[in-house]
Amino acid sequence: MSTAAIEPKMTVEDLLAMPDDGIDRDLIRGRIRERPMTRRYRRHARTTTNLAAVLKQWKDQLNPPAGEVLTGDAAFCLDRDPASTVGIDVAYVSAELAKHAPDDVFLIEGAPILAVEVLSPSDTHEGVVEKLELYLGSGVAVVWIVDPDLRNVTVYRPGQIETLFAASQELAGDPELPGFRVRVSDLFLP
Repeated sequence: MSTAAIEPKMTVEDLLAMPDDGIDRDLIRGRIRERPMTRRYRRHARTTTNLAAVLKQWKDQLNPPAGEVLTGDAAFCLDRDPASTVGIDVAYVSAELAKHAPDDVFLIEGAPILAVEVLSPSDTHEGVVEKLELYLGSGVAVVWIVDPDLRNVTVYRPGQIETLFAASQELAGDPELPGFRVRVSDLFLP
C-alpha cells in the first residue's frame, strides 16, 4: 500500500508573503495557481474599459449609497478556509462591502455582486471553469464571461442555467444590477 504525500493548503498570509516576481497568482481552495504575467491584447483592454464605463454610468444613476465598480484585476479574498483569492477583471461591489474595504488594503474580503472575466488568449478552459465555480460557490450573485473574439457575453447565476447573449442582443442586469442595460455590441466598440 502506497501513501501519497498530501500537499499542505496555503493561506492568504502565505500568498501575501510571496515575492512580487512577475508571476500572476491566484489561490483557489488553498492551492496556488501560477501563470506568467498575462499580456492582454488591445481588444481585451478596450472591452474591459467599455464594460467599466457602462457599469460606472449605471452606478452613478443609482440612489446613494451605491456600490463601487473596480477594474484591473481587483483582488478579492472570497474565502479563508480553504483560502481563495483571485483577481477579477471588472467587479461591482455593494456599498456595504466597499465601505468595509479601506482603500489601502490589497485584498477585499468578501464577494462582489458582479464578477466579470474578459477572456484573454492565455486563458484556458479549465482555468475559466475553475474560477467560475469558485465565484458561484463563494457568494458572487452574477458572473459574466465576456469573449471579445466571439463578441458575446455568457451570464451565470448560482443554481441557474447560463444564458448566452450575442452582439445583436441587449444584456440586462436585473435583478442584481437593477435597471442596467447595454447592447452587447457596444461593449466591443473602438
